[in-house]
Amino acid sequence: MNKESAKDEEYIFKGSTIISQTDLSGKIVFANRKFCEVSGYSVDELINQPHNIIRHPDMPHVIFEKMWDTISAGHTWTGLVKNKRKDGLYYWVDTEILPIKNENDEVTGYIASRKAASRSNIEDAQAMYDKMTQEKE
Repeated sequence: MNKESAKDEEYIFKGSTIISQTDLSGKIVFANRKFCEVSGYSVDELINQPHNIIRHPDMPHVIFEKMWDTISAGHTWTGLVKNKRKDGLYYWVDTEILPIKNENDEVTGYIASRKAASRSNIEDAQAMYDKMTQEKE
């Protein structure tokens, strides 16, 4: 991991999982302690904020368009995401987002689980995301 990254993933995650929950518009309604620790935000700073508060500008927007298409249709989305900490450093996570459904099978919100991404997966994702960004220019 290079010097711009937050910390070594094994250190900041310590085997833990980041959990957050949002409403239908993507506003955070729950953030676990690990999410706060890794992102550098307090729970009060995260609640009612759009989840993209941690979006890193290097991430291609098309990734999030596909993610929203998938989860709003009631399906699970998985992918590698580069997030930005409050202090400006970044971290990579292997992400799974599941729709939360009511008794009528209607999507009422989303829950996300994230863990540290492997170095090889980060390298692959970074290369793919760089290519996507270059193609758009």
